[in-house]
Amino acid sequence: MSAKLRILYVAYPLACVSLESAGGAEQMLYVVEREIFLRGHATTVAACMGSQITGDLFPTGRVPCQPDRFAQRNAEHTARVLGFLRCREKSTQPFDLVHDKSGTFWPNAGEVDVPVLATLHLPRGFYSPHMFENIPPNVFFNCVSESQARWFSDLPNDMGVVRNGIRLEQFSPGTVRGDYLLWVGRFCYEKGAHLAIQAAQCAGLPLVLAGQIYPFSHHQEYFEREIAPYLNTPGASVSYVDSPTADQKRTLLQNARAVLVPSIAEETSSLITMEASASGTPVIAFNRGALPEVVAEGVTGFVVDSVEEMAAKVSAAGLINPTACRRHAELHYSSKRMAAEYERLYAAVTRAAEFRGLAAA
Repeated sequence: MSAKLRILYVAYPLACVSLESAGGAEQMLYVVEREIFLRGHATTVAACMGSQITGDLFPTGRVPCQPDRFAQRNAEHTARVLGFLRCREKSTQPFDLVHDKSGTFWPNAGEVDVPVLATLHLPRGFYSPHMFENIPPNVFFNCVSESQARWFSDLPNDMGVVRNGIRLEQFSPGTVRGDYLLWVGRFCYEKGAHLAIQAAQCAGLPLVLAGQIYPFSHHQEYFEREIAPYLNTPGASVSYVDSPTADQKRTLLQNARAVLVPSIAEETSSLITMEASASGTPVIAFNRGALPEVVAEGVTGFVVDSVEEMAAKVSAAGLINPTACRRHAELHYSSKRMAAEYERLYAAVTRAAEFRGLAAA
């Protein structure tokens, strides 16, 4: 792509964007924006104050102290993004494209004269049905896995699939495997940390839980009900690393016997699975959503249907070759591959918008 674009990325309104974000969409925005900036495009991210951005940051407000009041914060976030876009439309440097990673901005796209590419990170059922009614004509969609794309096959302006990628240089296989299992993620029911505890106990191995508790009341209640009791129980062999840094996560991945991904949700992708593969560490994941697409059976790990099967597969983790595991990650999970695909997608979206007269000349 020869033409350099001015791109505005829109983040989720309740979390900062950084490499150490717990949310997958925030991590992907950080990586995509960085890679696109390095390819010579002018990038701006509309996100919470404190976000770590490679290009320019347009702060839309602080991370709220009461995140359960989502509607209020989202309205503030959206209004500021729209105001910023209108100001830039009147300037000599209007944006060529908006890449919506928030999951909430694109229904408002009809209020501005710029094409909006909305990446759908969630399963169909996680979105309100009304969001797919009266879709503005300047909105284009992409999914992050083939299984997810099947749920959205009825949408207009479908631009296909761009699989997620990671910064491979941030991870490397360890030299010595520890004797513990690892779960990494956000502490909420659908991510299944409580099931990881059950699987580790069945396998007779210690478990490290490394993640973040978002300050939503239902997330906090889940942690106190399903996780905290095991942290204070002698003999439970469950330890907790709160909001691990990038270095801590890298070390945990390198040394784990296996990473457990007992997700209850129909996952659309799995960054932790990719990161484990880049670390040469096997993954044992539930057969949900796109997880069978991300886990290469017998090469990077195993896909199972129950807690009991997950525990039983721990003994097979030693059969996974760390070098082959890493090679698979290099072939399939590169952030540079992802950025190149998005760059081509940006060109296609801007051409389509210009052809249809959906964006200002």
